[in-house]
Amino acid sequence: QVQLVESGGGLVQPGGSLRLSCAASASIAILNAMDWYRQVPGKQRELVAVITDGGRANYADPVKGRFTISRDNAKNTLYLHMNSLKPEDTAVYYCHTALWGTDYWGKGTLVTVSS
Repeated sequence: QVQLVESGGGLVQPGGSLRLSCAASASIAILNAMDWYRQVPGKQRELVAVITDGGRANYADPVKGRFTISRDNAKNTLYLHMNSLKPEDTAVYYCHTALWGTDYWGKGTLVTVSS
């Protein structure tokens, strides 16, 4: 079983930056992929970025060029660096992974982009 705890959310002005962290309770080196999702109330949760165990990353079109996903296997931590934030990036951001067919989610961290 893997427990995921997100942190780093908060209020930021448009154009600002934040770094989200996701601390895992187990070694993430055994995980094939880890992801960041986000959800706005009343809308479906959407995939933001994914990183493989080999470090290959893919991004949703709305965040390409602005967000960077990374992982530190030694610290068992996943990161999401968010730059040039826009009001439409406002959402609860969730860390996710899957192991042996079971999905694991964190409880989320709220990011609010507003002036």
